[in-house]
Amino acid sequence: MPTATHCPYCALQCAMTLDPAGPGTPGVAGRDFPTNRGGLCRKGWTSAELLGHPERLTAPLLRGPDGELAEVPWATALDRMAHEFRAARAAHGPDAVGVFGGGSLTNEKAYQLGKFARVALGTSRIDYNGRFCMSSAAAAANRSLGLDRGLPFPVTDLDDARTVLLLGANPAETMPPFVRHLERARAEGGLVVVDPRRTATARLTEEGGGVHLQPVPGTDLVLLLGLAHVVVHDGLADRGYLARRTRGLEALLPGLAAWWPERVEQVTGVPAERLRRAAHLLARRREGTYVLTGRGVEQHVDGTDTATAAINLALLLGLPGRTGSGWGTLTGQGNGQGGREHGQKADQLPGYRSITDPAARAHVAAVWGVAPEDLPGPGVPAVELLRGLGTEGGVRCLWVNGSNPVVGAPDAGAVERGLRALDFLVVADFFRSETAEHADLVLPVLQWAEEEGTVTNLEGRVLRRRRAVDPPPGARDELWIMAELARRLGAPGTFSPDPAAVRDELRRASAGGRADYSGITDELLDSGAPCYWPHPAGGTGTPRVLLDRFGHDDGRAVLVPVRPRAAGRAADPGPPAHRRPALHRPGTLTLTTGRWLEHYQSGTQTRRTASLRSDRPEARLQIHPATAAGLGIDDGAPVELTAPAGTAVARAQLSTDVRPDTVFLPFHFAGGQCANRLTGAAAVDPSSAMPEFKATAVTLRPLAPDDDAARPAGSPRRGPAGAVPGEPVPAPVPDAQEARR
Repeated sequence: MPTATHCPYCALQCAMTLDPAGPGTPGVAGRDFPTNRGGLCRKGWTSAELLGHPERLTAPLLRGPDGELAEVPWATALDRMAHEFRAARAAHGPDAVGVFGGGSLTNEKAYQLGKFARVALGTSRIDYNGRFCMSSAAAAANRSLGLDRGLPFPVTDLDDARTVLLLGANPAETMPPFVRHLERARAEGGLVVVDPRRTATARLTEEGGGVHLQPVPGTDLVLLLGLAHVVVHDGLADRGYLARRTRGLEALLPGLAAWWPERVEQVTGVPAERLRRAAHLLARRREGTYVLTGRGVEQHVDGTDTATAAINLALLLGLPGRTGSGWGTLTGQGNGQGGREHGQKADQLPGYRSITDPAARAHVAAVWGVAPEDLPGPGVPAVELLRGLGTEGGVRCLWVNGSNPVVGAPDAGAVERGLRALDFLVVADFFRSETAEHADLVLPVLQWAEEEGTVTNLEGRVLRRRRAVDPPPGARDELWIMAELARRLGAPGTFSPDPAAVRDELRRASAGGRADYSGITDELLDSGAPCYWPHPAGGTGTPRVLLDRFGHDDGRAVLVPVRPRAAGRAADPGPPAHRRPALHRPGTLTLTTGRWLEHYQSGTQTRRTASLRSDRPEARLQIHPATAAGLGIDDGAPVELTAPAGTAVARAQLSTDVRPDTVFLPFHFAGGQCANRLTGAAAVDPSSAMPEFKATAVTLRPLAPDDDAARPAGSPRRGPAGAVPGEPVPAPVPDAQEARR
């Protein structure tokens, strides 16, 4: 029987139908739905191939005295896990046990994982990989608009857009069906794309489609201040809207005065006239104009300020809180929106409540059946959690769920060392990821088409995920795992293995919160009616939030003054914990990272999909031909990149689509090809704790084909069962258990 469901990859959550009838891989068909209108990208069309993949985990794996992972019964695995959790708590306190979640988990799993950490383990040490994705945009939206919802409007509103500013986003490769919603803006010459590369999205501005602004990496904040300067100086601001719906204009204006277009050009490299043209395009009409941000401008140590500058620009133009215009951010991970609303973040409780708010603690504690004072306080964000692995006062025992930080986290080499220093590491996954290769215990869990639950897409719409196929006999749902562990640990309250029961509890826990799901019943979801949060019980959903008032107590949006800490080549004067390392020094290039069309996140899934892997089997370093010639680098030749955090190797791909001072590396690959061995974690954004992913100073040197450095190295020890097809198997490193002991 065909099953209506949604794609497991990005937050567009394209609708599809799975048909398991017949032998082999279930059939995939696109399904008409507002976000994708029947279209799917390559990843969506091939998503079902992983359901019967031969490398699928089908039994728990426990590392034995010989250092090898071997199959054990579930009872043995869970007994050992509970024992290690209790031992770590007894020896070092409750915060010695940590939980690291993921933006791919269903709402029910994300909710119960946060509850499990705080009630069953009593730990504050929980965070998730969404900290590396949406946190800067979330922090900016909360302080400027009083609410964080990726798109505060349905994506179909963009169908009528005439002008769209896309900052640091490449949806033509990361979520291709989204591009259909930009067709009118492109047809009217109103697509403005900001990116240091001429990406597939930037190419949409060609032939009269709009304007491509190609700034120096790390200068997006200055660029936005320049656009805002033109809007104010040229009389393009909506003064009536500003007076009615905002506060803070007078404090904002002095900072904008310093960034006239010619000065912005000196810092960003964007010609002053192109900047003026873009600003006037954005102001040509209020209705139909949108400002959208992505990770390219947010994944910086000043990412919150940069996202804030984008919101300020939108407010000056009078866009947010109106039908037919607005500001939004493009959520990346499949459940990146829902995954951050219900308790995976270190400082949040379900319903997007603050864990430090006494009223929020009392409400959630009552639903959970515990005393408010028994709930731990706020934990630490992901970078700090990972930095403290295995250290005195840090996490000694870690449970990783739906994430692969050995590839996806910044300073990946340090993350590996931290994992080796742990007393016990548990990884729940459906493949032996690079992180799982370090584990003492690997738990086989369900894939998307084998589970029931809900996810929340980039526009705040809650969707049903339905079970379409049976899982392998040995795989288990994470809800069941948490319920079994909670029983072994003698945890108070209830931990149900049933998604419907957990969903009902989530509704009660979120009731009255900013992300209120209390009115989103199973009957409503089954009816196919659109369910946008906030959706209180007895009320209706909210496809367009902030129309009547913004989320602050006075109902007004706040224009927050921001300024660049390091303009051009100047040193960042900020404190070391938030200071961007110097860029654009003589002899260095600036590395920026991102996604390819064929791959997703850390590549755990897509590097195992035959057609995707054959199209993109290895990392390629995009570099300008003139830059490559100056360094003696030929097209296709191996190149070693060196940054303060570490080194990586990739083959050169010469292209004029990238600036001569910039190189680009995708972050989907592991071992010596891992881009995040180069990105640092020494400094983070002071508001969002976002590390610096998008601007890293690197040096390059060409390698001879027989140079040892030309081969990927530094990966965990991997046997034949853990080798990823299409990748070289690197030389062994010291056994993980040996290093831990």
